Amino acid sequence: MTQVKGKWAFITGAARGIGYLTALFLARRGCNLILQSRSLSHTEKVLDEVRALGVKAYAVEAELSDLDSVEKMLGDIDRLGVTVDFVLNNAGMQIAYRTEYFKTPTSDYTESFKINTIAPAMIMYHFLPGMIERGFGRILNTTSGIRLEPQQAGYSASKAALDKITIDLGSTVEGTDVMINLTDPGWCRTDLGGPHAPNAPESAIPGSAVGIFVDDKKSGRYLGAQNFAGMTLEEAVEKAEREFDSPY
Repeated sequence: MTQVKGKWAFITGAARGIGYLTALFLARRGCNLILQSRSLSHTEKVLDEVRALGVKAYAVEAELSDLDSVEKMLGDIDRLGVTVDFVLNNAGMQIAYRTEYFKTPTSDYTESFKINTIAPAMIMYHFLPGMIERGFGRILNTTSGIRLEPQQAGYSASKAALDKITIDLGSTVEGTDVMINLTDPGWCRTDLGGPHAPNAPESAIPGSAVGIFVDDKKSGRYLGAQNFAGMTLEEAVEKAEREFDSPY
C-alpha cells in the first residue's frame, strides 16, 4: 500500500463535501495538503483542522470555470516549492437539471466542460511530467455514474469526457509507479448531490481516496467509492487491487 506520510497531495474542491472529508482522511495519515477552493476564505476551516492534525498545509484559490484563473493557481502552487505527489481532481459542478431538456442551452455544455473536464485536464498535464520524471505519482479524477438522464446532459457529457481523457492518458503510464485512475463517490447528500441523495457523504470514505493508496501499477480504473463503503483503508486497497483491473 502506498505510504502518504510526509508526501504532498493537491485536492480541488477541498472546502466542503467529499473533498473536505478526503482532506481530513489524508491528513490523519500524515499527508501534507494543498487545498483549492474558489476563495481562500472558504478553506480557512479545513486548513485549521488539517494543520491541527500535525501536517503542513496551504490553500490556493481558483475559479475553475476561468481557465486563466486555473493557470494562475498552478503557478501559485509551483511557487510553494513543494513536490506534488498526489492530485485529486475532486471539484465538480452540476450546472442545472433541465426538465425540458430539448431546450438545454449551450452554456450548460460550455460551463460544465470548463469545470469538469478542461480544468482537471490542465491540472493533470501540469503535474504529470514531473511525476513521470521522478517515477512516482498518483492522479485520481472524480467522475460520476450518472447515465440515461438527458436532463443533466451537460454534466454527464463532461464527466464522460473526463473518463475518456483519464483512460487514454492512463495508458501512457500503465505498468509504472505513476497511476491515473477514476473515483465516483456515488450519489451523496452534498451540496452537489442534494438533500434527497441515498448516501451519506461519509460513505464515500475510504473509497474516494483508495486510488491514492493502491500500489499495483495499474491505471484507467473506475474505483467507485460505494464499492468500499464501511471498509478499513487496508481492506479497500486489497479489494481494489484484487477486483478492479485496468482496461488496457
